[in-house]
Amino acid sequence: MTDPRALFTSIFSAAVDAADPQRIIRDYLPVRPKGRTVVIGAGKGSAQMARALERAWDGPLEGLVVTRYGYGCDCERIEIIDAAHPVPDEAGLKAGQRLLATVENLTTDDLVIALISGGGSALLPAPPAGLTLADEIAVNEALLASGAPISAMNTIRKHVSAIKGGRLAAAAHPARVVSLIVSDIPGDNPAHVASGPTVPDAATRTDALSVVETYRLNLPDAVMAHIRSSAADAPMPDDPGFAGNELRIIASAGISLDAAVAEARRHGIEAVILSDAIEGEAREVGKVHAAIAREIALRDRPFARPVLILSGGETTVTIAQKGGRGGRNTEFLLSLALGIEGLPGVHAFAADTDGIDGSEDNAGAFADGTTATRLRAMGHDPRGLLARHDAWAAFEALGDLFTPGPTGTNVNDLRAILVV
Repeated sequence: MTDPRALFTSIFSAAVDAADPQRIIRDYLPVRPKGRTVVIGAGKGSAQMARALERAWDGPLEGLVVTRYGYGCDCERIEIIDAAHPVPDEAGLKAGQRLLATVENLTTDDLVIALISGGGSALLPAPPAGLTLADEIAVNEALLASGAPISAMNTIRKHVSAIKGGRLAAAAHPARVVSLIVSDIPGDNPAHVASGPTVPDAATRTDALSVVETYRLNLPDAVMAHIRSSAADAPMPDDPGFAGNELRIIASAGISLDAAVAEARRHGIEAVILSDAIEGEAREVGKVHAAIAREIALRDRPFARPVLILSGGETTVTIAQKGGRGGRNTEFLLSLALGIEGLPGVHAFAADTDGIDGSEDNAGAFADGTTATRLRAMGHDPRGLLARHDAWAAFEALGDLFTPGPTGTNVNDLRAILVV
């Protein structure tokens, strides 16, 4: 039987490779325009997308993209700007201003290629008139602690921005905008990737206010006043200014999960995909995955052993008690570890395909039926660590963190459970 950690590392690499812009971007290039080709972009994978585009593009090229600190790479014609994630900073504010300036005064003969990937929301702070960067930071922090799904977060973000919700594409009019998107969104709605700077959606101010109420968000008074005003209205998808634009999803969780299945089978392990769009509280999703693993281990149903169970999507963590150093993948795993404690033959892995889970430097971790027991033997209370959202500390103590470094892409989380 394949070593579980070697298998998990191998399928992670296969999933990331399937979303590598260097391998795939050439298949999605638009036709060269009569005029200029201007590149814009934002996200944790935007720098690698820019480099791939430079190598594949036959013709003049110019522009800039913004990525997270430490995620950049060398480009010759496209400028790479670094900014903060997940909490915006001044560098991101200046980057957003420069992106808007880059698409000014274009013509119908010009082409804008937008390179969009997950993480772009935080990397492109652009508070509208009357709001400040501090206001946008407050909004972002409230959303991160709320437990709201990414679609709800982005409904708020696009109404508190001068660049999201299709506004960057609107600023490029009358030039044609082709958006090449690496999706980290469950369901792959392109308008939700990076809050859709070049892709509008139909969410309204009423929808944004409903999100505030549903998740009991405590937002600054100035932000609430803005959302209630017509100044927050974003362009709608049927706006004629978007008529000639195109969007192409070049990588997604579904594509990467298919690659993970193929890699598992190459190792002689049958694999099944539960879903590529799982959302919900990380610890609750962990409990459900643990229950499925137990059913397989004890009763050979709904799948016969040996089998690898895969899922994708993006869970959330509602911060009830601050102070922990966790991430949604480690929180998922610690919850799952408690659910499979003492069960032999069950091994688990979860990691963010961008290489970073939360605010630490790990992508995720490994777990098995001995994880919780080993923590107790070291004097740690696994349930207490979970309650404090301190799953990172649990796996760090065990030496079970998975730290591949930035991958250059971002198609959300990869979760895998091996039952033998």
